[in-house]
Amino acid sequence: MAEDLARILGTKGNVYEGLFPQIVALIGNEKDVVANLGNVCAALKEAFGFFWIGFYLVKDDELVLGPFQGTVACSRIQKGKGVCGKAWEQRETVIVPNVDLFAGHIACSSLSKSEIVVPLLNNGRILGVLDVDSDELDAFDQTDKEHLEKLCQWISGIL
Repeated sequence: MAEDLARILGTKGNVYEGLFPQIVALIGNEKDVVANLGNVCAALKEAFGFFWIGFYLVKDDELVLGPFQGTVACSRIQKGKGVCGKAWEQRETVIVPNVDLFAGHIACSSLSKSEIVVPLLNNGRILGVLDVDSDELDAFDQTDKEHLEKLCQWISGIL
């Protein structure tokens, strides 16, 4: 597949549904984790215009910044700390409509207003999280949760 994504119009759900097979094709048989996660971030940012999107991977019992698109970010996050650490600890997706109201939020950028974090789970083992920030309040909903969880399940299988 060419490295250009086809534009998808319609609802947010339509965009996710049209983007998923493009991401699968973009990854193809590539085995390099950095290349694959980088392209997933780029595709999602291009399709949705997210303020920040990236992966944190579990290394030595902490989350370590992986491939991302956006402004500079925190390099390491402890389990239970911030939205990413909470999603890791709870092993489930966390949606935060207003990060200023989330106790213990780690503010890598004051421009971030809402956030969704989806764990990467493989056979009960957590490999990391996908972190997506918006510069708008209440930007993420059940549609994002369902589609990003499906994507993260697929990603976990190729890591």
